[in-house]
Amino acid sequence: MTESKATRLEREITDGGAQVAILTLANPPLNLFDQAMLDALIEDFAELSANPPRALLLRAEGKLVSGGVDVHVFDGLSVEQGAELWRTLFAQIIHPVEALPCPVVFAAHGLTLTAAFEIALACDIILAAPKAKFGLVETVVGLTPSMGGPQRLAERAGSGRAREFVMTGDLYDAATMAEWGVVNAIHDDVDTAARKLTHRLADGPTVAHAATKKIIEAWRSGGVAHADSVTPEVSGALFDTADLKGAVRSFLEVGPGKATYTGR
Repeated sequence: MTESKATRLEREITDGGAQVAILTLANPPLNLFDQAMLDALIEDFAELSANPPRALLLRAEGKLVSGGVDVHVFDGLSVEQGAELWRTLFAQIIHPVEALPCPVVFAAHGLTLTAAFEIALACDIILAAPKAKFGLVETVVGLTPSMGGPQRLAERAGSGRAREFVMTGDLYDAATMAEWGVVNAIHDDVDTAARKLTHRLADGPTVAHAATKKIIEAWRSGGVAHADSVTPEVSGALFDTADLKGAVRSFLEVGPGKATYTGR
């Protein structure tokens, strides 16, 4: 019997004609980040990078989003092998998520531990169900989260809270994460809400969304002054897009909120 893939990548079309990709962690009950899951995600993000949709939703099936990393992945690694593991996961998962030229939404319906939460923190928007809980619990094996979780959590919640979150290894509920600014919104039916938001974003001006990501990335790497320095070129390029030209004409002719976008 052929072993099924640990993830499922699907594409669908919105009512407005935009392509949405849905990437599902599909190895319940735990959706553990074992080597098969990591390999599947690396393959999926390579495909998404080569053929980007106009919006991406990351979600999971089963009771949990993920029970975390399969500790067998760490067993017996040398110093250099450990460092190479993290280099690979940054280069082939975390950075490709952030580099996608479209909005990326993460839906957390339940427990979201370690690598799954670190991937969520690399996404643009995080939605959660009221019962969702989050944790970076790597201290149980004497490790610190090393797929970008501490620094991305610090960016959203502040360095003091990131230290607390990582050093205690405690679980934090969705309400706390929303209060900290990590979770953008809480929905009783988070999967439906996330799909609706992803479709809405996909129907928007995709190139402008990509420009927003570039400007914010410039701020992340160099502060306000650096973001200011890149904004004129990044934003100026939008004046050559069909979406901006069409939206300006639509605004002038029929008023705001009537424009439709093709992603070009």
